[in-house]
Amino acid sequence: MTRMTSTPRPLLNRRLAEFGTTIFAEMSALALSTGSINLGQGFPDTDGPEEVREAAVRALRDGRGNQYPPGPGVPELRTAIAAHQERRYGLSYDPDSEVLVTAGATEAIAATLLALLEPGDEVIALEPYYDSYAACIAMAGGTRVPVTLRPHEGSFRLDLDELRAAVTDRTRLLLINTPHNPTGTVLTRAELTAVAELAVERDLLVVTDEVYEHLVFDGAEHLPLASFPGMRERTVTIGSAGKSFSFTGWKVGWVTSAPGLVTAVRSAKQFLTYVASGPFQYAVAEALALPESYFTAFRADMLAKRDLLAAGLTEAGFEVFKPAGTYFITTDIRPLGQSDGFAFCRALPERAGVVAIPNAVFYDHREEGAPFVRFAFCKRTEVLEEAAKRLRAL
Repeated sequence: MTRMTSTPRPLLNRRLAEFGTTIFAEMSALALSTGSINLGQGFPDTDGPEEVREAAVRALRDGRGNQYPPGPGVPELRTAIAAHQERRYGLSYDPDSEVLVTAGATEAIAATLLALLEPGDEVIALEPYYDSYAACIAMAGGTRVPVTLRPHEGSFRLDLDELRAAVTDRTRLLLINTPHNPTGTVLTRAELTAVAELAVERDLLVVTDEVYEHLVFDGAEHLPLASFPGMRERTVTIGSAGKSFSFTGWKVGWVTSAPGLVTAVRSAKQFLTYVASGPFQYAVAEALALPESYFTAFRADMLAKRDLLAAGLTEAGFEVFKPAGTYFITTDIRPLGQSDGFAFCRALPERAGVVAIPNAVFYDHREEGAPFVRFAFCKRTEVLEEAAKRLRAL
C-alpha cells in the first residue's frame, strides 16, 4: 500500500499570511534589549488627568462596570460621546441608536470592516496607513486599494485625481484617517469636500479614523467628514479616549453613525470582545466633559514637544516633515546618506540609543516608504531632550 503525502496546510489563515509579528513588537523588544529610548510605539510615558484616573477608581469602588456593561456601552459614556460631537462639531447623535462603545479604536476598525465588507469588496485607504487597516481588510476578505500621500512642500498631500481614479465598480468604502498617522497630515476643508462629493457621487460608505482629533497644530482644523453635505448617513466615525486623554491601556473607543450602520457594526463587535473596559467607560464619560482648558493645554504641551524633537532631528541631519496633527514626526533619512528605513531603524539603537519605526511597514508600495522613518513625541520633555542629544551624534 502506497502512503500518500501532501504539503501540510499552514496553521495561519492564508488571509493573514503576510502579517507576522508587528514592527512595533520588534522595535519595542529592541529598545528593551539595548536600553534605548523608545520613540517607536505611540503611547505616552505619563498618565492623563488625575481627576479622570480617580473617576475610574471611584467607579471600581462603587461597583460600576465590574460586571458586564451593556453591549452598546454604558449610557453615561454614550451620552457623553453624543454631547462631545454636538458641542464640538454640531453633529447630533442619538446615544441609544447612533453611538457604540468599543475596545479601543482598533476594535472599532475591525468590527466596522468585518460588518460592512464582503469578499471581493475593494477598500480605498490613504497610504501609508495604520497597520491594522490592512489586516482587518484581509480578515473581511476585502481588497485594499492604496492611494499614496506624497511629500509636497514640507508635508504629505492627497492627490484627489488619484483618489477618483482608484474608485471602481467594486469599491465598497473609503477608509480615511485625519489627522493622519504616520505622516501628520490634516486634510483640509477643500480636500474633505472633494472626498465627500466623490462618496456621494459613487454611493460609497466612508469610515473615518479620527482618534487624533484633539491634536492639531499651526492653525490646522479638524473637520469631521460626517459634517459635510450628504455624509452623515454614509459615514462611520471612529474616536478614542486613549489618544486624547493619555490612557491608552484602558482601550475605550467608539463609533458614531446612522442607526443602520451602528447596528451593523454592533452585530460584528458583539462576537469580538462582546464588552470591555467597564469601569473605564464611566471615567471616560467624565473625561469627555472636561473644560476646553484641558484640551488647549494638552495641545500646547504636545506642540512644544513636537518642536523640541523636530529641532533635534533637523540638527541631526534628517529632513523633517513637521506634522500638522497627531504625535508623530515623519523624517527622510536620505540626507544622512541612507535610503533603507528598515536597516536604518534596526541599526539606530546601537548607533544612537533611540528606537524609531520604518514607515515602509505602512505601505503596500514599500519603495514609496523606504526612506521615511517615524518618531513619536508623546514622551516626557527630558526624554525627548535626551533623545535629541543622542540623535545629534549621528
